Amino acid sequence: MVKTYTTGFVSAIATASALSLTNTNNNAAYADGPFNFPSSSSSNVPEPSSDPNSAPPPPPKKVRNDHPRTTSAGFDPEALERGVKALKDIADSPHGKKVFDIIKKQEDTKITELSAKVAEFKQMQAQHETERQRIIYDEQKKLAQHQAQTKSQMAKYEDELARKRMQAENEYHRTRNQELVKLQEESSIRQEQARRATEEQIQAQRRQTEREKADIERETIRVRAMAEAEGRAHEAKLSEEVNRRMLVDRANAEREKWISAINTTFDHIGGGLKAILTDQNKLVVAVGGVTALAAGVYTTREGARVIWGYVDRILGQPSLIRESSRGKYPWSGIFSRAMSTLSQRANPVSASKNGNGFGDVILHPSLNKRIEQLASATANTKAHQAPFRNMLFYGPPGTGKTMAARELARKSGLDYALMTGGDVAPLGSQAVTKIHQLFDWSKKSKQGLLLFIDEADAFLCERNKTYMSEAQRSALNALLFRTGDQSKDIVLALATNRPGDLDSAVADRIDEVLEFPLPGEEERFKLLKLYLDKYIAQAGSRKSGFFQNLFKSKPQQIEINGLTDEIIKEAAAKTDGFSGREIAKLMASVQAAVYGSENCVLDPSLFREVVDYKVAEHQQRRKLAGSDKA
Repeated sequence: MVKTYTTGFVSAIATASALSLTNTNNNAAYADGPFNFPSSSSSNVPEPSSDPNSAPPPPPKKVRNDHPRTTSAGFDPEALERGVKALKDIADSPHGKKVFDIIKKQEDTKITELSAKVAEFKQMQAQHETERQRIIYDEQKKLAQHQAQTKSQMAKYEDELARKRMQAENEYHRTRNQELVKLQEESSIRQEQARRATEEQIQAQRRQTEREKADIERETIRVRAMAEAEGRAHEAKLSEEVNRRMLVDRANAEREKWISAINTTFDHIGGGLKAILTDQNKLVVAVGGVTALAAGVYTTREGARVIWGYVDRILGQPSLIRESSRGKYPWSGIFSRAMSTLSQRANPVSASKNGNGFGDVILHPSLNKRIEQLASATANTKAHQAPFRNMLFYGPPGTGKTMAARELARKSGLDYALMTGGDVAPLGSQAVTKIHQLFDWSKKSKQGLLLFIDEADAFLCERNKTYMSEAQRSALNALLFRTGDQSKDIVLALATNRPGDLDSAVADRIDEVLEFPLPGEEERFKLLKLYLDKYIAQAGSRKSGFFQNLFKSKPQQIEINGLTDEIIKEAAAKTDGFSGREIAKLMASVQAAVYGSENCVLDPSLFREVVDYKVAEHQQRRKLAGSDKA
């Protein structure tokens, strides 16, 4: 019995020693016994990774044997020896059975604890497996996300490449379309140039044919006139002898009558001279009377000249004024101004033709409105005794600056006086005196005076110019002195084509600046209508005096045939760049061409011919001006 217990006790001790060795060596090797445990989560053997791209697992770490008595499998026999020694002690002890029961109970308790640890180990292994599965799932999920992100980036890249390819194709097609459009435009331009060249050639041939036809007609008229002249000369030659004899007889009779009258007159004069020469008293009286008469005539003439010069200097108009509504003297022009006022009151519509309040001046509507506002403001300024505002009109020549100033003065109720800056330079040292006389005369106007200086840059240019004479500087300084303060009597209006050349002090005197541009197409149409009525429609119906009607024949009336507004609008479109003065000259040329024709009729063909000729002349003049500047 004791032997059986001893054997079981030894086995338990061996098992316990094996378990202790297993725990001591971190489960690297297992002792021989009834229990074999799988590797725990703390084992050195790595789990296989689910990532195919991960590195291969490292080799298992070899356990170092720090106890030389252990075997290569890691078994330590020291515990067994102690167990055997203990068994010997127990066998020799009288209480061996009780000790063995206690040891058996202790062994059962250890086995129960070991079973609990095994269950706990299995639970930990299950958790480790679950964690490993979760890690594998997370790795697979990350891999799927990475693959999806890679596919999305590839799709975006391919879409970007497709979009860039489409943009390149669209840019290519757009460039190709632009080139096609450019080629079509160039082709259209070449066709239009060819058409214009052909049309110009046809027009040139037509004009050449018309000139040849006119030459033939002139030659026919000349031959006919020569034949008629020869017939009249033959008739005159036949009656020449009779007329000559009648004239000779009449001349002889007149000669004898005049000879007898002259003889009688000289007989009377000779008798008087003879009486005076024979009588000394009569001779002295005659000589004294003739001398006194000559002295009286000379004294009266010189005295009248001196007095008139004084009156002209005090009351007369200054020499710088070329045109004025006041007249040369205060009493001159009273009757004409009164008649003009009465005619304006009787027929106010005639002052504005074609709905324009400025007579022959056709301006842009905005500029026309601005001038009307200035006229109203100037009239109100005079009524309230406020100082006037000076003005500057600038723009190309012939755009109506002078006419607008004249109409501005008339509508504002002021007198106006016109001078030109080119008249100042020839005066030399007298220019300063003339400037002062001009302003003194201007202040005598009771209604106020608008002094308009045309071509103002001729003597109001910059004073630092090298070519400016001392007299011109003095004249400029005199004008600056007289215009230093705001005036209640004079409105200074300057007109120039080059506003940049004016002196800075002159520009400082200006309160209102108005630009007069070249007329637009609508303004050119109105100007053509205006001058067509003035030079063509009313050319033969001008009123003249009694003596002119008595000694001069009435001009021939011009007939207008087929000249519609569409043709005039066509001419207005062709005359781009023409000023108002050039349009007036154009209609004057049309009038001259009509008078040069046979039947004095204005038809569309003649009108178009003159317009084309004047347009070509205008373009040639602009080319010459451009070449001169270059």
